[in-house]
Amino acid sequence: MPATPVFALIDCNSFYASCERVFRPDLARTPIVVLSNNDGCIIARSAEAKPLVKMGQPYYQVKDLLRRHGVVAFSSNYALYGDMSQRVMTVIEGMVPALEVYSIDEAFAELGGMPGNLDGLGRSIRERVLKYTGIPVGVGIAGTKTLAKLANHAAKRWAVQSGGVVDLRDPHRREWVLKKCDVSDVWGIGNRLTAHLQGLHIRTAWDLSRADPGLLRKTFSVVVEKTARELAGTPCLHLEDVEPPRQEICCSRMFGQRLTELAPIKEAVATYVMRASEKLRGQQSLARRMRVSIRTGMFNPDEPRYANGVVVQLPYPTDDERLLTRMALEAVERVYRQGFRYSKAEVLLMELCQRGEYTTDLFAPSQTLQAERVMAVIDGVNGRWGRGTLRSAAVPAAAQWAMRREMMSQSFTTCADGLWRVR
Repeated sequence: MPATPVFALIDCNSFYASCERVFRPDLARTPIVVLSNNDGCIIARSAEAKPLVKMGQPYYQVKDLLRRHGVVAFSSNYALYGDMSQRVMTVIEGMVPALEVYSIDEAFAELGGMPGNLDGLGRSIRERVLKYTGIPVGVGIAGTKTLAKLANHAAKRWAVQSGGVVDLRDPHRREWVLKKCDVSDVWGIGNRLTAHLQGLHIRTAWDLSRADPGLLRKTFSVVVEKTARELAGTPCLHLEDVEPPRQEICCSRMFGQRLTELAPIKEAVATYVMRASEKLRGQQSLARRMRVSIRTGMFNPDEPRYANGVVVQLPYPTDDERLLTRMALEAVERVYRQGFRYSKAEVLLMELCQRGEYTTDLFAPSQTLQAERVMAVIDGVNGRWGRGTLRSAAVPAAAQWAMRREMMSQSFTTCADGLWRVR
């Protein structure tokens, strides 16, 4: 007999803020917010900061409020967050049979067939992750992924009573939690769908679990039907051991300042091509097409607006950064217009395919083995010595157009110059 499915959802608490605190123990009790690109909006808050400011608020609007309440703001430090995420996932992976990394700060684990007390395992995971990485996590355990997600929500909501671990396999405990949680707390139920469900008198997670699955499918979608079935205890979603390759890869950034000349815009586009092609090679894919676009700010009524992009048909499926850069720069020249103040550029790699999974004309050109070897050398050097150690000549070492990150912490774990200093 196969083991009964049991899932755990391990989620880092206030992940970005927790990463900052690992190397700033003096901020252990201080409210923290983390800002988006160019220090624009608030994208993460510590528990202490949540009562003071809403997610997504523009930083300039609440800067004085945060200062009065002693809130410390950080620019986003994605290199630090990515490395800390990898460390957390590595610790968890060593404690469970199978792991699906769902996002930068959360992962599903398969616990079916594991002996012993799973509640105790959840507490062991919390203790080991905290000890090895300094990041606090919550653990939700249940018979389905949707219930495990809700159990994790309950572990945070009732953190003192639960100790950060909630197991919903017990029917009475599951019913109690489902009745206490709004339908909007359910994984995948957004604001618009919540309003429609409430119109059908489905206001709690318990109501959704008791609703007619056929009616939900007919009224909404098969996704909502599966959600209701999972809340009722029927597994419909399984663990994905390997993340499927992306169908598109995008690199898009706001400039740190408005650009009017073509040269710095081309530098930015070349940099975005470098980053997108790294991701492309990381998942062993090739791109058939590429879209390059630029635009001005779109919300200032006193500035002229302009946005344009062009789709480039590549001569053959490729991951060669040199070819992608050359064609992207030619595309920028085609869409650039003088007299505008540009705020953003975007590179989108499209129609991706895996090596050996596409067919072409026998006499059609294809990427050379030499190009693949060059890219492998570049990735190997940059993987060992840091991104940009080897790069296209079109990519500058430093740029005035780069994102504003005036309050960014050090790259404590990914750069020798950012190592933690103890005095």
